[in-house]
Amino acid sequence: EASDPKEDGTTVCVQQGVPWLQDCVLSLSPCSDLLVIAREHKAAFLSAKWQTDDSGREEMTLAVSWSGTLSSEEGSSTGRPDWTCIVVGFSSGYVRFYTENGVLLLAQLLNEDPVLRLKCRTYEIPRHPGVTEQHEELSILYPTALVTIDGFSLFQSLRACRNQVARAAAAGSDVVQPPPLAYKKWGLQDMDIIVDHSSVGIMTLNVFDQMKNASILGGFHASVKGSPPAMSQYMTVGGGPFTGFYYAVEGSSQPLLSHVALAVASKLTSALFSAASGWLGWKNKNEEEPGQKQKPKVEPATPLPVRFGLPDSRRHGESICLSPCNTMAGVTDDFGRVTLLDVARGIAIRMWKGYRDAQLGWVQVSEARGEREIATSPSMPRRHAQFLVIYAPRRGILEVWGTQHGPRVGAFTVGKHCRLLYPGYRLMGVNSVTSQGWHLHTQQVCLFDPTTGVLRSITIPFHLALSDKKSERAKDMHLLKRLTLLMTRNSALKHLGFFRQALESMLTSKNAPVACMTNVTRALLASLKEQDPEAVDESLLQLCSSQLRLLQLYTDVQLLHTPDSSPTETESLSVAGIEEDLARVGPILQRYAELNSRPSVSFAQDPGGPLPVRAFLSQLVFEGGELRVVRGPDTDWTHLGSFLFWGCLSGQSPLERVCETLQQSGISPQQLLSLLLTVWLNREKEILKRADAIRNLHTLLNTLSSMKGALDESWDVQCISPWWQQVRNACVQSESAGAALLAGLVAHRAAKSSITKCHFLSVVPGEDGTRSSADWEFVSLELEQWVVCVRQLEDVLALQTLLSLPPPQGSPGGAVPRCSVKSLLESGRGGVADSVAKLIFRQDAAPEMLQDIVQRRVAEQNSEEPVEELLQLAEAEKDGIQRLEGNYGRFPHSLAPDVLWAHCCWEYVVQWNKDPEARCPLFTEVKCRILHFKSLFSSLSPSGISSMMWNTFIVKRFSAAAFLMEKVGKAPKDRLCRRDVGMGDAAMTSFLGSCVQLLQTLMEADSGVEEVSVPELCMEEVWGSAEGLASIAELALQQKAVHYPLVQHHCLLASLLHAAMSFSLRLKPLSLFDSKGKNAFFRDLTSIQLLPSGDVDPNLVAIRQEFLMQVLTGWVKAVGEAEDSGSAKTGGQVDWLAVCMELASLLQVSADILRRHLVWELYNQGLDLRAEEVMLEVEDKDVLGSQLLVLTGQRLAFSLLHSQTQTKATMELLARLPPTLCTWLKAMDPSELQCPSVSLQQSSRLVCRVIEMLPENHAQYSIALHLLEAVRDSNPSLM
Repeated sequence: EASDPKEDGTTVCVQQGVPWLQDCVLSLSPCSDLLVIAREHKAAFLSAKWQTDDSGREEMTLAVSWSGTLSSEEGSSTGRPDWTCIVVGFSSGYVRFYTENGVLLLAQLLNEDPVLRLKCRTYEIPRHPGVTEQHEELSILYPTALVTIDGFSLFQSLRACRNQVARAAAAGSDVVQPPPLAYKKWGLQDMDIIVDHSSVGIMTLNVFDQMKNASILGGFHASVKGSPPAMSQYMTVGGGPFTGFYYAVEGSSQPLLSHVALAVASKLTSALFSAASGWLGWKNKNEEEPGQKQKPKVEPATPLPVRFGLPDSRRHGESICLSPCNTMAGVTDDFGRVTLLDVARGIAIRMWKGYRDAQLGWVQVSEARGEREIATSPSMPRRHAQFLVIYAPRRGILEVWGTQHGPRVGAFTVGKHCRLLYPGYRLMGVNSVTSQGWHLHTQQVCLFDPTTGVLRSITIPFHLALSDKKSERAKDMHLLKRLTLLMTRNSALKHLGFFRQALESMLTSKNAPVACMTNVTRALLASLKEQDPEAVDESLLQLCSSQLRLLQLYTDVQLLHTPDSSPTETESLSVAGIEEDLARVGPILQRYAELNSRPSVSFAQDPGGPLPVRAFLSQLVFEGGELRVVRGPDTDWTHLGSFLFWGCLSGQSPLERVCETLQQSGISPQQLLSLLLTVWLNREKEILKRADAIRNLHTLLNTLSSMKGALDESWDVQCISPWWQQVRNACVQSESAGAALLAGLVAHRAAKSSITKCHFLSVVPGEDGTRSSADWEFVSLELEQWVVCVRQLEDVLALQTLLSLPPPQGSPGGAVPRCSVKSLLESGRGGVADSVAKLIFRQDAAPEMLQDIVQRRVAEQNSEEPVEELLQLAEAEKDGIQRLEGNYGRFPHSLAPDVLWAHCCWEYVVQWNKDPEARCPLFTEVKCRILHFKSLFSSLSPSGISSMMWNTFIVKRFSAAAFLMEKVGKAPKDRLCRRDVGMGDAAMTSFLGSCVQLLQTLMEADSGVEEVSVPELCMEEVWGSAEGLASIAELALQQKAVHYPLVQHHCLLASLLHAAMSFSLRLKPLSLFDSKGKNAFFRDLTSIQLLPSGDVDPNLVAIRQEFLMQVLTGWVKAVGEAEDSGSAKTGGQVDWLAVCMELASLLQVSADILRRHLVWELYNQGLDLRAEEVMLEVEDKDVLGSQLLVLTGQRLAFSLLHSQTQTKATMELLARLPPTLCTWLKAMDPSELQCPSVSLQQSSRLVCRVIEMLPENHAQYSIALHLLEAVRDSNPSLM
């Protein structure tokens, strides 16, 4: 960060990454030699200078500024403009003129509003006879006025000011202040907002347009002048209308001078200048500051109404850019459109969309003319083409379009914070004679990139204007004509720089044959050698020599790989020990090849076929007499390595001759080894299909090892060899597990053979004079490194084979995860378990099956079966996930039951968190996997992993659900659940149920944590150097113990939320707790919070009781509906009776009241048998009996009084009933019954139960007896 000091002494920190340049005003001079950057009250003027970089190359560094560039009448001796004037507009309305050194030349107040835009129009040579010659002009835009200053008078005044300043500086005298400028001031009317403008210049209407305008404005009797008046045309953009066209008739307004300016202009004497300096705001060095500065008078503006415009009430213009020939203009707006306007007709002729905040520029290109055309038709004007340059910062793209209706001729990807700099004018103070030499160097379009500080100019060939689909031949002919003109006009091709450029172009050509490149390079080299040695460029000579050697090497290697060159017969090579290694890893290697032989997607852009010669030349370079392979940021060595070694690996080329050719070329053995290993590891599928590739690789390794510079002659066999360490590094970094293992096995045998040979030569002779090493076992640090590396590669192959299992049918596919030794070492101690957990998730393996595998392996911990036996066991299983069992022997600690189960739980909850609604069942799987911890003979408690899951993923959504339900006061709808919790209402119900189970698991684990000792997590010996993030199991062990009462408190809230969502109940969950209980929610479960204790407010208990009764009602209703439909689902397989009883004990609600309510609800639903079971646990039988007596009366009232099918027997029964009972039955309301139509047998049993519960002295005991008699009379079979 950088500190930006302010005037008041404070400091503001500015972050370096913020594109601060976007807030600055940038302007570039027409010759691109001065750049100005201004912001607020500060400005920086940067000029062009030649600099030499570290490599000795000269380059021009450009810098900043804006405004009219002036040239003197006598010209400049340096070929550049003499000096540059910077015009700056201020928010106070002042316009000030500075030199490139920051010296103030002139300042004048033209209007009291802020200056919006400054634009300049310079002299242009008329392209056609009859075109009005345009005068130079400086235009200044204010919010409601436009000020124009004549360019000729401005140029003369500024030149005089500069000369006077120079004389005063040389003489050491005071600067005499100049008179103010004459200007025209127009008050632009009929537009709401004006943000930009363009001064088109003086134009004259033709006779037809003059008569048309006169008839429209004056009618039939309008008079027409003899000659059309000359008018100055101005275009503005903004709002209301979107674009406005103004026309000011010449002579309608006189140049304005203030009263002070008139006095100064009338008497050009030093005394008057000295006296007037105080009035105009300038003063001498020794002059004291007056008490009060006199403010200059601002002249009023001449009203200028808009002639016409493009009305669009919603569109607001942002900028306008006039073309060099003043015939078209580009306008940008706030809709992201770029509109091309016809200036003369005032209409829009083209529009581009998708260019928000666009910046525009114009490039005018003239057609080059040959000498023959100049001789035959010297007066014929040249053709010109105009291109519109559009920079879209939002997209980071620069486009070039042909106008008026041409296509896009170029597009470049640039940064998103660049600035397009287009001056829009040329040099000021020139005429038709002095402006000839400046047209090629001025009015350029440049792009400034603030991130790199590079200023790029945009150059467009003329032939791109011929961009019709059928004009390809015209383009080619145009380029050929220009090339012919260049070659015949001068002999520039004789210059050595052109030789170099031509040679480099040919060597990078896509279609040039190798023979042609060789012949041309050889001829150029011979020509250079014949010239004077002092006149020959040494670098060009070295380039020809080195490229010729590379071309010869390419040709030699290509000839060795041709089918005509049959490989020489080599002696039978038997690699000692490699057969045993292949027999050991053969089955798993075969299975790995089968799983990775599936077809893959390839693209036409992928490199294939023989290596092009230009690619070969671009990757090899001679430095200091040595041939070196260059690795760029996007360079792939596979193609180059295949060109050199694939024929040897496949047995199609002679190994000895290829290696001999490469050794003679000067490539170091280390780089050849890198190329060989790159080919071997990146073409794994083809390698595994060739049986002879292993022998050929062994031969190549031995041959490369015997080259000079490969193995250090002073290498001690007890130290690590850099040569073999390079092979190990390539193998451990490769994700091609099969090829890496084969390379490791071959290199191990080759290294062992080399070490054995060195050790045998160093053995001291025995008594008999012979050297014997048969009785010795060679031990060295290098071989130990290879043993560890080979074991790691075998483990990675087994793991990669497991990870390559295809996903089940119907599951979404994806790229197979790849692993390497390096990635596993860098992934930490849990890298293996994490990879296997991701596989288990993709395979959707059941926890029971994994538990069976784990328990089998735990029972066989002491036995390590060979890999092939484990593979045979895996093949016998129907499910592919059984292949996991073969990895337990290789990773007994990394895939221990504790570690694997912890990672599986974590992976499932991570996947659930990515899409909680689509993967809602995953949360249930998490619960299942946590519960399976208890049956794994494990000492790792699920408390740690459960606590991590709660804190990382669960508590945020859980608190959102609680606050949402508290806000709406009921079970929220689907839309609200998705908005606040991120899942639908159904998924949220399942989520809350899983939260209850997760918190219960935490409580159960915490209750037994003292009985379990903290386990020690181990690692395999070969993987002990793994470094990285801690594993999930390690993090779980590091978790603090939870506070049991706080977890129980959260579990209580989760149960309430789950019940409310399950049965769509009204509930404000937090209102069921006092202030202590509310404050304790959503805190860290390991913290100790102040929880509710003691007696609770009776009103709060009543609310809790009412809610629990609603839960029981909803559950009974769900049970009844399930039995009616024959479904087994009753409230999501949750025992709500047990839940409510547990909640009642925690909420201090009477459980007996809930049981009585449940019995009544069960009878009300017609579930009499279930009600009788619950009735046994009710303590207050009297109250229950009174409640059930009313329910029995409602049943009989429905059967006798409200049934639609009353029979004669029913009417007779009503007549026999006692009057008291009949009146009591008529007072009953059967509409409250959920299931009114029950059998009389059930009602009879209910009456009997009521009589048993009511005491004989009860007030309603007699009614119960009458009811029993009435039921028996209605059905004699019940007697």
